[in-house]
Amino acid sequence: MTSSAEILPVAVLMQRLAAPNRWEDWQFKLLEVVPATNASDVVGLALIEDDGKQSRWLHSGFGIQLFADECKGYFLNLTSGQPSWFVSWRPNEQDLTQVEVTAVSVSYIEADRRMFAEEQVESVPLPPELCEWLQDFTNQHFKPESARKVRAQSFLNAEERGTTAPSQDSGSARDG
Repeated sequence: MTSSAEILPVAVLMQRLAAPNRWEDWQFKLLEVVPATNASDVVGLALIEDDGKQSRWLHSGFGIQLFADECKGYFLNLTSGQPSWFVSWRPNEQDLTQVEVTAVSVSYIEADRRMFAEEQVESVPLPPELCEWLQDFTNQHFKPESARKVRAQSFLNAEERGTTAPSQDSGSARDG
């Protein structure tokens, strides 16, 4: 599909609902991540459809590039049971009727970092051919953490070792 140095251009399709309930003016939902022809082509926001209540917006100009130091996040995504795209977004401060898509990723750990930064993160399934691409890269570059060293038994007290300390008998064979 693409090498690790290449960027896979993608765009994000979001849905906006007007007044979905009496507490919200707008509600936003990730619909899908779609391939783009070139990440540097059209960058920005384009209205795709609007019926007055529901509209669809294409956020373009994103690209996926894989990095060896993110392989643990790719591995966690691939072994999650449903490999996914992770899209992070936040309200647009200049236009409250829109959101700003901030990133598209396939790393579970990056998605977690963005949630910790209080961005909204949603996911949609990753297509099978991209799962294969991600799996190939992860197999090539992922180095699982080595097993943790077991603490030497001599540093543990008797209860931690599961044995009792040697008894100190007052009468030993030498006393005798």
